[in-house]
Amino acid sequence: MRTLLVGTRASVLARTQAGTVSDALTAGGNPAELHFVHTPGDASQKAQTPVNRIGVGVFTETLRNALAAGECDVAVHSFKDLPTAADPRFIQVVPLRADAREVLVSLGNTRLRDLPEGAQVGTGAPRRVAQIRGLRPDLGCVPIRGNIDTRMGRVGDGSGEGDLAAVVLARAGLERVGGLARAAETVDPADIMPAPAQGALCVEVRADDAEAVAAVRALDDHVSHARAVAERQILATLQAGCTAPVGAWSEVSNGRMLLRGGVFALDGSRRLVRETTGAFDGADHDHVAAAELGARIGRELLEEGAAEIMAAAAPSGPL
Repeated sequence: MRTLLVGTRASVLARTQAGTVSDALTAGGNPAELHFVHTPGDASQKAQTPVNRIGVGVFTETLRNALAAGECDVAVHSFKDLPTAADPRFIQVVPLRADAREVLVSLGNTRLRDLPEGAQVGTGAPRRVAQIRGLRPDLGCVPIRGNIDTRMGRVGDGSGEGDLAAVVLARAGLERVGGLARAAETVDPADIMPAPAQGALCVEVRADDAEAVAAVRALDDHVSHARAVAERQILATLQAGCTAPVGAWSEVSNGRMLLRGGVFALDGSRRLVRETTGAFDGADHDHVAAAELGARIGRELLEEGAAEIMAAAAPSGPL
């Protein structure tokens, strides 16, 4: 049995995420080790290029190319960063999903609604900026990039260090690197709706690599996969990329899936949110049904004017 090479970026978070996949493969009887791939997204992050100007797939395409070329056998992505179009070269599985919500790291552990008037909040995501401005128009939003420690380091400590009152991060990433104790609050999705598929990993292998396909199939969590499919179908129906001001939230309980999607004006002036429910019984067809729920939400948002809101938030406009 060959050792599977698990392709990943070299950042702490990416290594940690890929490490959980590598460990799970090894524990399942399929030896695996990490293989590091440098992406153009790493260079754009170092240069602090705003996230809505770097293009869809900047972190993922290089990994996919390395996988397709046989440089690695498995690629691990944050599912929210992948384009929504299907790629027939690969088979995808989704391990058990982490908490999809946002967290706030702030000076004095102050909650978002209690930040001082005019406080500066760091986030480079138009989706977060739009919702923060809708909730607290008085706050300033500062585009920031970098790894988790770099972003948290921008928060003042009361001694004059740091230039921001708070930063917004994905709870899943902070938890995976052991930093959740730094969070002042886990933000209610009604205040900041997460990105579609936030907290979910996508593990890809070449469709013609039967050994790797068999190895990763055991890692798939049916509920996590279906929730991610539903949320990403909202994006696909809207024909929006991962940097669009679009959020999604899903829950599964008692044989039902609740799905909510939203599109948000960058200046905070408009907020379109729709939700729906559907049967979820754990069967293979759940992914198809989940996609249908996502498409329904996407169509309703378009009927309410989502395309106009997204166009106004295109990268040519300032943050």
